Amino acid sequence: MESGEQAEAVTVQDRPADEAEPAVAVDETVAGETDEGAAGGAKKSRSRASIKDLEEEGEVAADYLEEFLDIVDVDGDIDIDVENGRASVAIVGDGGSERALRRFVGSSGEVLEALQELTRLAVQANTGERSRLMLDVAGYRAQRRTQLTEKATKVCQQVKNSGKSVAMEPMSAFERKIVHDVVAEAGLTSESEGVDPNRHVVVLPAES
Repeated sequence: MESGEQAEAVTVQDRPADEAEPAVAVDETVAGETDEGAAGGAKKSRSRASIKDLEEEGEVAADYLEEFLDIVDVDGDIDIDVENGRASVAIVGDGGSERALRRFVGSSGEVLEALQELTRLAVQANTGERSRLMLDVAGYRAQRRTQLTEKATKVCQQVKNSGKSVAMEPMSAFERKIVHDVVAEAGLTSESEGVDPNRHVVVLPAES
């Protein structure tokens, strides 16, 4: 199960302060800064939530997701964890149930992102605090992390060889964070450009 990502790399260039950031980009917010979500308005995230608080978030999320699975009549087990300062919840299955769970991922993870936001809102309604919980379904995020790590590594090598920047395809905030981390480890820098759903990462050559 993948851990939640706290923020995009510090090399990311955010758009000017007078431009509104879409709610879908809450995962790009640097810890401790204001983030915007579908709950409406801006609210400070808890930058140092206790383990107990995060475990409570996970329990509330698990209850919500269990009811959801009952409604849609799909089997699945729910794993709860705390990773990197976030509650982390995963819905897992095996055999036929895992195939059924895939419908809650979507072709590009769009359904998973929507379900994650609904789960966060359910947690907020219960705790009164904005949740940064990370949700995975049927191991999608783990698989996507492996794919993006390999792709970003190849792009980094391409940039090093050519000395020219490369723009990658549009990605979610979760996916952009993975790419930023790989780029940083390769000794290069990267920026997020564009507006969702076309926001993407540009990998830049090292300064000479």
